[in-house]
Amino acid sequence: MAKRFVVAVCGATGAVGREMLKTLEQRKFPCKEVRALASARSKGTTVPFAGTDLIVDELTDDSFAGVDIALFSAGGATSERFAPSAAKAGCVVVDNSSAWRMDPNCPLVVPEVNPHDLDWHKGIIANPNCSTIQMVVALKPLHDAAKIKRIVVSTYQAVSGTGQKAIEELSGQVQDIFNMRSPEVKVYPYRIAFNCLPQIDVFLDDGYTKEEMKMVNETKKIMGDDSIKVTATCVRVPVFYGHSESVNIETETKLTAEEARIILAKAPGVTVVDHPKEKLYPMPIDAAGEDDTFVGRIREDDTIANGLNLWVVADNLRKGAALNAVQIAETLVARDLVRVP
Repeated sequence: MAKRFVVAVCGATGAVGREMLKTLEQRKFPCKEVRALASARSKGTTVPFAGTDLIVDELTDDSFAGVDIALFSAGGATSERFAPSAAKAGCVVVDNSSAWRMDPNCPLVVPEVNPHDLDWHKGIIANPNCSTIQMVVALKPLHDAAKIKRIVVSTYQAVSGTGQKAIEELSGQVQDIFNMRSPEVKVYPYRIAFNCLPQIDVFLDDGYTKEEMKMVNETKKIMGDDSIKVTATCVRVPVFYGHSESVNIETETKLTAEEARIILAKAPGVTVVDHPKEKLYPMPIDAAGEDDTFVGRIREDDTIANGLNLWVVADNLRKGAALNAVQIAETLVARDLVRVP
């Protein structure tokens, strides 16, 4: 008889936590029991799962007795506080925050790219940044074929990456503007409606933002190649769901645009939408709610010998967060890496 697992979703009342619950249900993860955990203020509320409502319990150090897998989506400080307790209790943590991503003792995993890194986990596994995930899903097959030397990426990131309050702020600002009211600005430093903000997270001393450096550092760790040069510019745009990226790569050996299309068409988790004559290319409105990473506008960069340009789009709440976390859990099960009492 196939094993079934007790799964806890930490941060279950948030946008990503709810998406995790929905993804567990949709993918028929072998759950024996699902527990919804959140902060004290959410205790006693309910979240939907598999046709019923789960009562939310408070997340504490004692929440993990009997839990096999804990999916964390409760912020870095919460993860730093409670993930070690969960691992100590014997369950495997898959954490969606940035807290453990660059910890050398924690695998940083995208199952289509580096599932083998799960083999050395010590109880805590990091789920990468949403923008990094979709980029490496598209680039790893090309890296395997021609070895990528350099990546230049510009992102166009949806407000859902910030959370439910940002979604509500964009919606409210649009309504305010159409009704000739002054839009309220709380979540971002400036109005996001009908605007673009070239700042995601805080600025560092070198002028890059933390989000941009996440893409730089996480890409190298996931791809297992510190020699890849990465530079990023991350921009918040007035889109509700779905991150888009303009990606330019330089490879050691030549890849034509057609060769890249053929490689990507066979790659796991990738859908190629690249028919410019028919005006067909990936857009966030088409990626919303979908599991795959969509790639189009594949064309050669004639300013360098071995260059390609790509346009990469994915649903940031699904592949960029909840789905990737559940896929990690699925891979743990498949590789028999869940410690079951």
